[in-house]
Amino acid sequence: MLKCRTVCKKLVPLVRASSTACRQNVRRPGLNNVRIPTCVPVAHMSTGLLGGGGDNLKYALVLGATFVGGLAYTLITLKEDHEIYMKRMERSTSHIQSEPPTLSEPKPEAASSPEEPSPPPEAAAPVAKAAAPSETSEPPPADDLVTLAEPSAAEPPELQPEGLTKSADSTPPSHRLPSHTPYLLIGGGTASFAAARSIRARDPGAKVLIVTDELDLPYMRPPLSKELWFSDDPSVTETLRFKQWNGKERSIYFQPPSFYINPEDLDSAENGGVAILTNKKVVHMDVRGNKVKLDDDTEISYDKCLIATGGVPRTLQVLERAGEEVMKRTSLFRKIDDFKSLDKVSRSVNSITIIGGGFLGSELACALGRKSTESGLEVVQMFPEKGNMGKVLPEYLSNWTTEKVKKEGVKIISEALVKSVAYKDDKLEIQLKDGRLVRTDHIVAAVGLEPNVDLAKSAGLEVDSDFGGYRVNAELQARSNIWVAGDAACFYDIRLGRRRVEHHDHAVVSGRLAGENMTGANKPYWHQSMFWSDLGPDVGYEAIGIVDSSLPTVAVFAKATAKDTPKAATEKSGTGIRSESETEDTATSPVASAAPAPAPAPAVEHKDDYGKGVIFYLRDKVVVGIILWNVFNRMPIARKIIKDGEEHADLNEVAKLFNIHED
Repeated sequence: MLKCRTVCKKLVPLVRASSTACRQNVRRPGLNNVRIPTCVPVAHMSTGLLGGGGDNLKYALVLGATFVGGLAYTLITLKEDHEIYMKRMERSTSHIQSEPPTLSEPKPEAASSPEEPSPPPEAAAPVAKAAAPSETSEPPPADDLVTLAEPSAAEPPELQPEGLTKSADSTPPSHRLPSHTPYLLIGGGTASFAAARSIRARDPGAKVLIVTDELDLPYMRPPLSKELWFSDDPSVTETLRFKQWNGKERSIYFQPPSFYINPEDLDSAENGGVAILTNKKVVHMDVRGNKVKLDDDTEISYDKCLIATGGVPRTLQVLERAGEEVMKRTSLFRKIDDFKSLDKVSRSVNSITIIGGGFLGSELACALGRKSTESGLEVVQMFPEKGNMGKVLPEYLSNWTTEKVKKEGVKIISEALVKSVAYKDDKLEIQLKDGRLVRTDHIVAAVGLEPNVDLAKSAGLEVDSDFGGYRVNAELQARSNIWVAGDAACFYDIRLGRRRVEHHDHAVVSGRLAGENMTGANKPYWHQSMFWSDLGPDVGYEAIGIVDSSLPTVAVFAKATAKDTPKAATEKSGTGIRSESETEDTATSPVASAAPAPAPAPAVEHKDDYGKGVIFYLRDKVVVGIILWNVFNRMPIARKIIKDGEEHADLNEVAKLFNIHED
């Protein structure tokens, strides 16, 4: 290296002198002010006489020597730089492949052969650093996918050693869902499941995404207050499997997990499918943009959307004002977690008081009362009405039902209006307005359901001021591409007018109808849904239409037999959810008289035992509601009567259609 530099220093003055002489020789008159191209001196030298241009020959020798020296200098410099580069690469590779706390011997990457040109250090270094992470780095999401904001199990970048990689097996898969779905169903209850099944039936390749704020897959709610409490399985709260009244076992879930596809696979599913996105809540709805926003700021657009958000249990203001200690000992009942929690409470306290005399309150009272005979649990049910189901059943039948509930081991406190609740001496004290005082360990508030209309404001949807819920037309449509079903729908019944219904079968029927209409059926709500309630395995009833105790009623009863019980009904139908055996088949038209209808016959009130019968609810002399008391699998007939909307001269004749006098 030093010799080359010495030679260069001696040659530089000669090169400069020769260059000056060359420029003087090539000057011509008239070209003094013209820039001479650099190639001119070379051309002049190449055409000069070999024996007559001494200066040119000297210049050529100098240039040749300079070129050889420069080339040698360049090769030597590149070789040194390459050695430095390889040492850096060895240190980098050693750092990447080392595993703390024990450092292994560095394993440098294979170096380029000396014959091949080496990459420049500034270009090669970034490639080397990116080599290791590229083995586990995931490809960027596709344009039609959005990544959920879920915590990653991978170590944060700032906490990882530079270049440290993890095996592919230890890296959890990222959760993605389509940013667009043809069918978006908000809510994971019965109505959404019925709609999804209906959509898939009419459009087999449909892609349906259900978003629910619950952790569970769609399930049926009625067993939570009925059959699950009568199970002999000590692990029923975990398995959520129960025996129906007919002895057959089934799960509370509509379908097993294998029925659904993963949300991240929905977009690529060739034959479509139903995907469930659990534990996510829709918090904003952009109707004009056809998209929603989740509670993690994920946005999903849609073509058709169903709102089936159900409702939330109501509570009493007097309980909310009572303080934290009271609220800690108060339960609402709606979901699977509520069932598990109340079951746990019932095993650890001495007394439970149920406030509410409707369907849910009476069912829970009977279920816990039956359980109290084994555990000694005190069960109290209080309500403002005179008897159980006082807002639905005629007074005489409500009183009979109250006595039936008492026989199940329940202490009944009727006409009870709660004034205050306090926590004293490890007990809850319920002070009634008439001065009565009830001491208990735990309270269950079963005072109704408030429809969930949280999306109404952002979506600009109308909420009915009389019945609550989203106001929709007879086709369950709130907007051109938005439908509502289940408890949250205030719909127009083409026979009975504006209504809102909070029952399992209505969720099935309205969800199914909404699903059909989302696929273009354009069908109005005409199939009347039914509802049912069981006071244990021995007494049950099914109802349809408007059943309001304030309406005039006509009842026809008969003597019951052993087959006139919910247990016998499920044995015959093969299902514990009686509405599952429901069909839309048209029943035989009831016999109707053309003569003017007389005044309704007075209700039967003198009987002590109402084994089975039919109760007709009248409005303007037309039947608008029917209760079948311990009469099962006759709902198509009741549905036909209400659909016809005719006046009947003798309802005793109409009652014969239900064959209640059969043995």
